[in-house]
Amino acid sequence: MMRYALVAASVLLLGAAPADKLGAADYASDAKALEGLIRDNYAYMDDLPGGVVPSSPQLNAERDAVRDRDALLHYAEDMIAALADHHALTGSSFKDDWAIVPSYADIWIVKKGDAYVVDAVKDGSVAAKAGVRVGERLIEADGQRINAAVAAFWSRMGLQPIGERAPFAARVIAAGRRDRPRVLTFAGPAGERTLTLDSLYKDQPDRPALTVTTASGVTTVRFNNSIGDLDTIKAFDAAMAKLPAKAPVVIDVTDVPSGGTTAIARAVMGWFVTKPMPYQMHQLPSEERETGIKRQWVEFVLPRAGKYHPGPVSVRAGRWTGSMGEGMAVGFLALGKRVCGGPMAGLKGGVYDFDLPKTGLRVKFPAERIYSVAGAPREKVVLKPCR
Repeated sequence: MMRYALVAASVLLLGAAPADKLGAADYASDAKALEGLIRDNYAYMDDLPGGVVPSSPQLNAERDAVRDRDALLHYAEDMIAALADHHALTGSSFKDDWAIVPSYADIWIVKKGDAYVVDAVKDGSVAAKAGVRVGERLIEADGQRINAAVAAFWSRMGLQPIGERAPFAARVIAAGRRDRPRVLTFAGPAGERTLTLDSLYKDQPDRPALTVTTASGVTTVRFNNSIGDLDTIKAFDAAMAKLPAKAPVVIDVTDVPSGGTTAIARAVMGWFVTKPMPYQMHQLPSEERETGIKRQWVEFVLPRAGKYHPGPVSVRAGRWTGSMGEGMAVGFLALGKRVCGGPMAGLKGGVYDFDLPKTGLRVKFPAERIYSVAGAPREKVVLKPCR
């Protein structure tokens, strides 16, 4: 199963040399190129402090010291983390890196005043089984007070934990390192308790693309983090073909944190339209920066020959509805369907792949802004609670 189908498009900067032909100058050159690559293409520059690519003496010194692949990857990871954007990643990683949020997170932290509060716990997860509860405060991580841990996360890069950086870091810290358990202390009405929780990178089970259940005449089709795997289209088509024409259907996208592709989303929504219907809007800020002319377009979902379900359909989403899962949610809203679930993952925009020119090291970040057809930024859409 494809787990990281976050990419809306791929931008390959040609000319990368084979690894055995690379020298220190090539790695140094790519380190110097990264800031400009982000500045020219990142879709959410105005969300960053001062509207500029984050910079500091520490980051500059790290950049200037790059002479090999590991140093370049460490620097790229820091520059991507500095965006405080859960939809921005590097294509490579180290085994002891922080877990990817939300794909390998089971606790969603928000900041309320000076407190870091559990806003959601993933159903069936390590944290849920350990009894972590919504409303508790995260007060320590690996023996360090959470405010100090958040400050340390950013101070290593020479940055301050301002704005979205603070809750971003808290979510990453709560997800922990990939290669070890997390030791987290929570405070609630019953007092404080410290829990040791396995990393979600440990023993990931294989699951089918879909889980289909029927109860009280309603069929629920649950996507198991599978909207990045094109085989999911066949599985969904097969499930829908078995249903009576007027059967109520619930599309459950509460567990699609890794996002997916528009092809799968359009294939699913195509079962519920009889004519072309708009479902989300896109903007490409890099083109406006280059030409001074805005580029915006609307994406449509089209009917699929021989595949139409006239019965009622509704959608369930939630904090682990990410990226294209959020696109499906706002798409079904645009189709006039009932969609519920409260806040989603809030992953920004459409992610492109960018390969650094000398080494081919890949970074991934949002290069498109995405909106609902009503004009709301997709990452800010909050759904009605499910009843």
